[in-house]
Amino acid sequence: MNVELKKIITDEFSPRLSAIGFAPVDRFKDAPQKHHPARVCKDARTVIVFGKTVARGILQSPDYNLYALHRSYHTVYKHLDELSLELCNFIEAQGKYLAVAIPSYAPMVFDGMEPWGLMSLKHAAARAGLGAFGRSEQMYHPQYGSLLRLGAVVTSAELPGDPMMEADPCPPKCNACQKVCPSKAFNGEGKFDRMTCLRYTIKHAIYPLALKDEIGRKQIERVINTAGYNYWLACDDCLKVCPLNK
Repeated sequence: MNVELKKIITDEFSPRLSAIGFAPVDRFKDAPQKHHPARVCKDARTVIVFGKTVARGILQSPDYNLYALHRSYHTVYKHLDELSLELCNFIEAQGKYLAVAIPSYAPMVFDGMEPWGLMSLKHAAARAGLGAFGRSEQMYHPQYGSLLRLGAVVTSAELPGDPMMEADPCPPKCNACQKVCPSKAFNGEGKFDRMTCLRYTIKHAIYPLALKDEIGRKQIERVINTAGYNYWLACDDCLKVCPLNK
C-alpha cells in the first residue's frame, strides 16, 4: 500500500479541488461488469475521485439561474477532464503505474437507450468517502451537498482508501425534492426514476432531429457524444430546495 504516493497526490491536487477521495477497487464488487474499474484500467487497484463545486449563488439568481448553471456545468466538466489527464500523467511519472481518466460527462456509453458513464462517478464518489446517497439518488457531500461535479482516475497504483460515509445525509422526513419535482420522477412510495428526470431536464436542439427515426437511434452514442455534448438544462428545482445545498 503506497501511503507516500497518496500523500504526494493529495498535496499536489487538493488545492485545486473542492474534494478528493480514494477507493480501493475491492469496494466495487457490485458494480455492473461493463462499468467496473477493471474494465477501464489494466490491473486496476484504486479509483481516485475528485470534485469541483458550482457556486450556490447560481441557485438564487433572479433571472439567469439555468443560464449560469448550464455554463458552470460545462466549464467545470472541461476543467475536471484536464485535471484527470494531468493526474494520470502525474501518477505514471511516479513509477511503473498505469492510469486512465474517467470522463466527467461525455463520452458516454448506452445500454439500450439509457446513458451510462464509463463508470458511475456518483457511486465511485460514495465509495471514495466523498459523501453518501440521499433519497433523490444523488450523492451528497457533507459540505457541498449535491453541487459537486465529479471526475475520476482509475490506476494500478495501490493506494489507501478513505473512510466511507454510511449515514443517510437527508434530514429526517425531508421530501422537499419530491414535492417540487415538475417531472414527477418520484413515484407514490418516493422511489426516484432517473430516466424520467433526464428526459425532462436534459435538452438539446439536435436530439429531436437526430433521434427521430431508427437510423438516428442506432447512432445515439455518436449523436450524444459529439453534437449533443453541450446540452441545455431545463430544470434544477431539486437543487434549489434541498437543505443540503444551503
